[in-house]
Amino acid sequence: MVYAVVRVRGTVNVNPDIKKTMQLLRLTKVNHCVLLEENVVYKGMLQMVKDYTTWGEINTETLTKLLSSRGRLIGDKPLTVEHLKKTSSYTSFELLSKAILDNKVTYSKLPDVKPVFRLSPPKKGYRTVKRSVVNKGSLGYRKDAINTLIERML
Repeated sequence: MVYAVVRVRGTVNVNPDIKKTMQLLRLTKVNHCVLLEENVVYKGMLQMVKDYTTWGEINTETLTKLLSSRGRLIGDKPLTVEHLKKTSSYTSFELLSKAILDNKVTYSKLPDVKPVFRLSPPKKGYRTVKRSVVNKGSLGYRKDAINTLIERML
């Protein structure tokens, strides 16, 4: 299983430990998204930054859209199918997204690919950035609802 993690809040008055954890997760700016595999280390890091991020399990369709529209190469060039064919054994974004979700390949380990997706703010905005999802806010673990949020941000 792969988590999509989106940073929702900024850096003003942030605990230095939380700030360092967000740097390690590569979430340096608001509306940045990263893909993380499910393991104990990342779960602990996500619990530490739960008041500044939201995350959930991404599905194949959303990941395919994310790769095709927001995937970037070093030099800020768009990620293309031709580049995938040259540098890896994947011939389409769908095959790559299925491999990422099956944990056969890690997105950040692909050659010449930026591990961070820069997203726009969501259409109709966040609900509130000071409360968790269970309290009708935008922070924390949101299961499959991350897919609708990411589609609003593409």
